[in-house]
Amino acid sequence: MKNVEAWLEELTIEEKASLCSGADFWHTKEVKRLGIPRIMMCDGPSGLRKQKGEGEIHGIGESIPSVCFPSAAAMASSFDRELLERQGELLGELCRVEQVGMLLGPGINIKRSPVCGRNFEYYSEDPFLAGELAVGYIKGLQKKEVAACVKHFACNNQETN
Repeated sequence: MKNVEAWLEELTIEEKASLCSGADFWHTKEVKRLGIPRIMMCDGPSGLRKQKGEGEIHGIGESIPSVCFPSAAAMASSFDRELLERQGELLGELCRVEQVGMLLGPGINIKRSPVCGRNFEYYSEDPFLAGELAVGYIKGLQKKEVAACVKHFACNNQETN
């Protein structure tokens, strides 16, 4: 398989732009001309949430059985980068089994409001701590050749307005 740099040189502008949107809700587009496969992505700040079936987007269908780790807020209370790296590795192993190439996580938004409905998904109100722990999580995923997609890294601090 080619490396990313080689593909980037061969992709047209149109093909590069096409990779910025999905083929469907959970898959990237493929580029058949270059043999670039589609990649499945799934939710994952606290575990792998892979829906059963194709195209289900609202979370009302069944998901595959999976491990649910403690929330990011609880994990951050450990101040343990190695623990987060191990969590990333375990999630990476689950992704590989389920043929998921990208996990949508970690959530790294900085907590700015106590009424944010997603604070449990974020590590901390401290940007240094949040960043350090996210690095561990991402390194763990990458050790298993699974991509991470950081979520909500800015301006997702309240549920209305």
